[in-house]
Amino acid sequence: MTGIDLRSAVEVIPRSRRALLPVREIEAVQRPEALTRTWHVLGFVTVLAIAVAVRLWRLDAVGFNSDEAVYAGQAASITGDTESLEYFPVFRAHPLLFHATVSLVFELVGVSDLAARLTAVAFGIANVVAAVLLGTELYGRRVGLVGGLLVAVMPYHVIVSRQVLLDGPQAFLVAMAVWSLARYVNRGWSPWLYAAALFLGLSVLAKETSIVLAASVFAFFALSPAVALGWRRMVMASAIFVAVVAAYPMSLRLAGATGTGGAFIAYQLFRRPNHGLDFYPLTVPPAIGLGVVAAALVAAVVAWRRVTWRETLVWTWVAVPVLFFELFPVKGYQYLLPAATPLAVAAAWALVHWPEWTAESRWSERWSTRWRAWRWPASRWLMPRWQVPRRHGPRRPVPRWLPAAVITVVALTALVPTLQSVSATQRDTALAGTGGLPGGRELGAWIGDNVPTGVTMMTIGPSMANVIKWYGHRDARGLSVSPNPLYRNPVYDPIPNPDLAIRRNQVQYVVWDSFSAERSRFFSEAVLRYADRYSGREVYRQEVHGTDDEGRPAMVPIIIVYEVRP
Repeated sequence: MTGIDLRSAVEVIPRSRRALLPVREIEAVQRPEALTRTWHVLGFVTVLAIAVAVRLWRLDAVGFNSDEAVYAGQAASITGDTESLEYFPVFRAHPLLFHATVSLVFELVGVSDLAARLTAVAFGIANVVAAVLLGTELYGRRVGLVGGLLVAVMPYHVIVSRQVLLDGPQAFLVAMAVWSLARYVNRGWSPWLYAAALFLGLSVLAKETSIVLAASVFAFFALSPAVALGWRRMVMASAIFVAVVAAYPMSLRLAGATGTGGAFIAYQLFRRPNHGLDFYPLTVPPAIGLGVVAAALVAAVVAWRRVTWRETLVWTWVAVPVLFFELFPVKGYQYLLPAATPLAVAAAWALVHWPEWTAESRWSERWSTRWRAWRWPASRWLMPRWQVPRRHGPRRPVPRWLPAAVITVVALTALVPTLQSVSATQRDTALAGTGGLPGGRELGAWIGDNVPTGVTMMTIGPSMANVIKWYGHRDARGLSVSPNPLYRNPVYDPIPNPDLAIRRNQVQYVVWDSFSAERSRFFSEAVLRYADRYSGREVYRQEVHGTDDEGRPAMVPIIIVYEVRP
């Protein structure tokens, strides 16, 4: 029997149809296996080194923000830290998977903000590895490495994964769920489907908003009829998912505490919108990188003409969270992070394979024919040189260096703003979730050394109050917290009558900070008014280099503490 040359068989298949074949078999005949492995290992090490470097650079330069203080405080409370238990109850608003992980680190190295952030960074680096695995499983090693590189340098992912937030671990577990689902489709082995259900359930325990992504699973199987899914597998996977998610409500009941979980969900569902419909379109694409978004959109357009189960898998895990949170009234800066990894993989596919499908695209030939019919002389210099049609001979191939150059340019457009964000010691935005709170750690150290225990401090909002509780271990309440339970976060205690609280000596210090003042000028003026009304004496001031109202260099205050008297 005559043997078949697999390399020759693959070469005669059009490039546009090779995506339907197993990726590993195609790569095996395109280049020597030893060379492929060597370059893959070197590329993976490089991507991992970049991911580690940008996430560790100046990691501890700025102290915690409000959410970081709360999550780290809950983790410290899990370890039994008495100072944290007074201000941060274990059961609060979210599931405790990440908190429990941080508490294990606290048990080993002690309670500190740096240890908590290093734990968050570990999840971020693991997410880069998951992006490499996902891209490799779907489209091959080159796409996997480029996808991992885009996640490694993406400002959106780097900024969030450097903070003690729930979204970093959630994004990692979601990426692992998508990867497990891709391996199930490629191999048809049921345990991979069950692993996907397990990872998705764990992502819900990291942050409850992952429950929305269950719709991505149903949408994928509904839009991919060729993918086998029997009733037994579906029931078993659903049972695993429900069993994992049920761990949180069961832990609440067994602990004899309900916390504020139910009230928090009701508050999130019925609270007033905090951003308009233009928030995500204006905020997230620049954070992801305009080059990455453009490449992903090109991939979506091309995939629409040659859609396979791979494209369906990627885009269902992008479209569902984007559509849900775009319509949901509550919008957080970091809520769309789980969609960043599939989006990066789609962009990586476009960046790696665009020379192939542009050379074969009927669109280019169609437009070339039209341009020749119009006899427009400018078409020769408007079109890329390798796409200008020739009358005789084949089309000039794309130079080998050009795809690598395009990938480098796109990665640099994401890396430059990332380096700017991680190197900055001062923040130019008051958007929650975009970084630490300048001056909070220094204020906490001053409070611990100069403010007696048992006092209560009034702040503009709960953000600075949480930071004071973490670093200063003193009680603090936000003036902007509404006394009406229908309009406030149930985890915060309001000050029903600030004047009466000061006159009865229930509040001894008033704290003004620029971060909260930028978000709420009304309550900023109210805090200053109370400080002036009750003979506030400035006892602490922290300033940074900035500009005054006329644009001249000056020292700008970011935190001022007043001691008030009845």
